[in-house]
Amino acid sequence: MEVQSAMKDEHVIEMLDSVPFGSLSKEQLSAIKSHGRVCVSCGNAYQAAILSAAVIKERLQSVVEPTPFFATKVLAALHEQQAVENVPAFIRLWRSAGALVSSMAVATVALAAFSFAVPSTLTPASDQTASAYSAEAVILDQAGEDQMSYEQVLSTMYSDDEEAK
Repeated sequence: MEVQSAMKDEHVIEMLDSVPFGSLSKEQLSAIKSHGRVCVSCGNAYQAAILSAAVIKERLQSVVEPTPFFATKVLAALHEQQAVENVPAFIRLWRSAGALVSSMAVATVALAAFSFAVPSTLTPASDQTASAYSAEAVILDQAGEDQMSYEQVLSTMYSDDEEAK
């Protein structure tokens, strides 16, 4: 009777949610039934609990057989996975990065060809222009053809000393 008096103040929905339906005692089930007659929402919850317990019990009793080709499909997938794992690491690496490595090699060859072939055709091949610019000429901002020879420099220096005497 104490279960029934507690049910008057509380709804049985909390009890049905907290305890599995199959583990309820006979006293609790009778209290839930009597409260379900008075309270419509608790009566609906009790009916739902009965139905869900019946569905679960029926589902547990049914046996599901795999399709006839299930084992064949599983074994085929296993053999395929093992075949992929048996490929050497270098071949797997080449399959994934082959296009990148090939394009890098082509770019390197093209840059090498441009650096050796193109500059020789675009620049004049005269040694006079390269030797005309010495470090002194660039620093002193002198043109290459106007440069004085050592004899001219010495004669200029000593001629000033002779005139001063």
